[in-house]
Amino acid sequence: MSGQALRLRGRVTIGGHIQTRRPGCRRLSIPEGPGGRHRFAQLDDTAALPRSRFPWTPPVELRVTARVSAPNLPGTWGFGWWNDPFSLQLGLGGATRRLPALPNAAWVFYAAPPNYLALRDDHPAQGLLAATFSSPQLPVALLALGLPVAPLLMWSCTARAVRAVARILVREDAAVLPLDPAQWHTYVLTWTEDVVRVTVDGVVAFSTPVVPTGQLGLVLWIDNQYAAFPPDGRLRMGSSASPDAWLDIADLSLSRLTVDPDAIRVRADRSELTPAGSQALSKQRR
Repeated sequence: MSGQALRLRGRVTIGGHIQTRRPGCRRLSIPEGPGGRHRFAQLDDTAALPRSRFPWTPPVELRVTARVSAPNLPGTWGFGWWNDPFSLQLGLGGATRRLPALPNAAWVFYAAPPNYLALRDDHPAQGLLAATFSSPQLPVALLALGLPVAPLLMWSCTARAVRAVARILVREDAAVLPLDPAQWHTYVLTWTEDVVRVTVDGVVAFSTPVVPTGQLGLVLWIDNQYAAFPPDGRLRMGSSASPDAWLDIADLSLSRLTVDPDAIRVRADRSELTPAGSQALSKQRR
């Protein structure tokens, strides 16, 4: 396999850090602070790109060894592919123009209460999840026709109707990962045109035919945010009070795959971090 450096860019709020702990291991950290103030640390390869130039399409495979500072942190953290659907950049001053879009993602995603990031009532929406979102690639002009619907989100009765319509447009799947994320675990996310599969320490933990569409970017992050659109229709967003918190990322690699009828084999490899020495990884299941 041939190696090539990923073009990941680090972004942090005041007090946040992205540090190299040792060769092949980085720590993304945010400081203790009150609610109402957003804190995050993030690595991604999409910051300066329009969605049409996001670098990843199937078949690809992400491998990473990770742990967090505590199992029940406020906010969210995770890693995987997404289309950064809610960003708004108008292209002023030569910046990239990017408007909101329907979500597409395949990732390991931790969401603490009051987060509730599922449109289907029968899917898990909190805790440590392996999850996917799959949405059609609608033109921006067509999405703009939905702007008059936004005021309906202010009332729970009409917001529930909007949520029901969103379920038609956005397919999703998710499963809880029953493990202690404060211990080292090795996660492998495989995304092909037909399936997304997540293995943890060599054991398949999630497999779904609900696959994202379009071109996606790689993201790894930790923050203190919450966003909730639960069955009662009460849309809520904000930032939680949080302690000092960190996400350690080690042995990160991203591989383009060739799929044949018998197996998935690696065609070309992109490694962002030099593989570190072997770790004593906990394989305990709860």
